[in-house]
Amino acid sequence: MANETELLQYMTFKLGDELFAVNVSQVREVLEVEQITKIPTAPEYMRGVVNVRSQAIPVVDLRSRFELQPVADTVNTRVIVLELNIDGETAVLGGLADSVQEVIELESSDINPPPRIAKRWCTNFITGMAKRGETFIIVLDVNAVFSAHDLLELA
Repeated sequence: MANETELLQYMTFKLGDELFAVNVSQVREVLEVEQITKIPTAPEYMRGVVNVRSQAIPVVDLRSRFELQPVADTVNTRVIVLELNIDGETAVLGGLADSVQEVIELESSDINPPPRIAKRWCTNFITGMAKRGETFIIVLDVNAVFSAHDLLELA
């Protein structure tokens, strides 16, 4: 059974024209963008906090985090509430995405290492690249996107 591959589920979302995927096991919920409360002196990529069942959840603008041009929120903009494991600690935060697409299944063998010359995206954040039809999907390691240092800044 050496050829057996694991089937994994990912939620896909868009930032601009790029399609990203995160493992569904780390997605708590997807919210419409409503009231985001700004926090003074927060890092530039932090949009603010949202109230989720009486808990303040920090919201990070993923466009800003990945050094993409800012755009205005639209009716499709969503907050992806993620559960992260950083240095053995569980942290919950929201990532602002241009739109959420769908949940897909990928075989682990379909995810290839990121190209070494990919300077546009920090390859430390990327688990790999997958392809569905003609579309490339950037599979993120959300735990790496938000380091312990970042979470201390958000706290």
